[in-house]
Amino acid sequence: MSKLPNVTTSIFTEMSKMASEHNAINLSQGFPNFPVDERLTEIVSRLALEDVHQYTPMSGYPPLLNKIAALVKSSYNRNILPETEILVTAGATQAIFTTLLALLKPDDEVIILDPSYDCYEAPILLSQAKPIRVALNDDYTPNWNIIDSAFSEKTKMIIINNPHNPTGKILNESDFEKLESLLEKYPDVLLLSDEVYEYITFEQKHISTHTRKKLLDRCITVSSFGKSFHVTGWKIGYLVAPNYLMKEIKKVHQFLVFSVNSICQIAVSEYLALVDVNEISSFYQEKRDYFRALLKNSRFQLMPCEGTYFQVVSYADISNENDVDFCKRLIIDYGVAAIPISTFYENGKDLKLIRFCFAKDDLTLAEAARRLEVI
Repeated sequence: MSKLPNVTTSIFTEMSKMASEHNAINLSQGFPNFPVDERLTEIVSRLALEDVHQYTPMSGYPPLLNKIAALVKSSYNRNILPETEILVTAGATQAIFTTLLALLKPDDEVIILDPSYDCYEAPILLSQAKPIRVALNDDYTPNWNIIDSAFSEKTKMIIINNPHNPTGKILNESDFEKLESLLEKYPDVLLLSDEVYEYITFEQKHISTHTRKKLLDRCITVSSFGKSFHVTGWKIGYLVAPNYLMKEIKKVHQFLVFSVNSICQIAVSEYLALVDVNEISSFYQEKRDYFRALLKNSRFQLMPCEGTYFQVVSYADISNENDVDFCKRLIIDYGVAAIPISTFYENGKDLKLIRFCFAKDDLTLAEAARRLEVI
C-alpha cells in the first residue's frame, strides 16, 4: 500500500520530458543553461586533486559554517552561531524534508499557501500530519484573515515561500507585521521560511525572516547555494534555526544523508570569499527585463515579477484551454516548454497562467520569444 497514493510524476519532469521529445526550448524547469562563474569552476578543478574527498562533519564543513554566519550577518545583520544554528544540506528540498520529518507528529496540521511548490506536502504526509492548503488572492497577495481562520489547536507550522515560486511575488512589510501578529496568537506554532531565491529580487527588495526579531525563536529559514550560484545540480543549501529546533533536525539529518558532498562544500566556502551576492539580483534583473521586452509585442499578458527567475504570463487572450493542455500544445506546436500554474494548487485552480524560466542565455530567450510571438 502506497504511503503517497496521490503522488505521481511531477509536472516539471513531465514538461521537461515532452520538451526533450519534441526538441522544444525548455523554459519549464528552473535551471540555468549559461556557464558557471569561472572562479568557481577553477576552485573545483583545483580541489579535485586535493585531499577533500572524505566525510565532512555532520553539520557542515566548519569554514563554510563560519562563512554562512558571516553571510547572514552581512546580508541581514543577524548574529548566528555556526556550531549550533546552521546545517548544510543536500539542497533546499532536503532541508525542508528533514525539518518537516523532525518537527511534525501525527495529526499535526501545517498551513501551506497556494499556489505552492510541490516539495512541501509529501514530507507532511509521511509524518502522518495534515497539510492545510490556503489559497492566496488571485494577485498572489496573502489574505491574512483567511489564513488566520485556517489555524486550529492542531496547527503546528506555517510555511512561507518568499520570494515566491511560482509567481515571483515578495512579501512586504505589512505582510510580515500581520504574520507576526498572527503568530503572537499561537505561541506554539513554528514558521518554515523557504527563501531559496533571496538574492534574486528586483525593485522590491527581499525581506528575510532573519531580520524579524519576533520570529527568530520559532523560525527555520532555508537557503540555496544552488539557486544563488547557478549550480542547481550541486544540490547544496543550508538552513538556520534556533538550537532547540536544530537539535531535532540534526537527528533526522544524520540518518538521512549524514553529511553533504565535501568538495562542493569546500568549493562554496572558498567562493564566498570572492563573490558579491549583491550582484546576483542585477544579473537576473537584466535577464528579466530582456525577456519581458522580447515578449512585449506578443499576445501574452506579462504578470508582475518581483523576484525569482520565473516570469508568469496570462494566455487568456489566446486560448480557453486549461493551462495543462495549453502547455502541452505550446511544446508540440510551437517548441517552447512552460509550467501550468494550476498544478501548484491543491484544487487545480486554473487562471490561464503559465510560468517561464528566464535563467537562460540571451540566445535561448530570443529564440523562445520568436516562437512565442507567432501564437
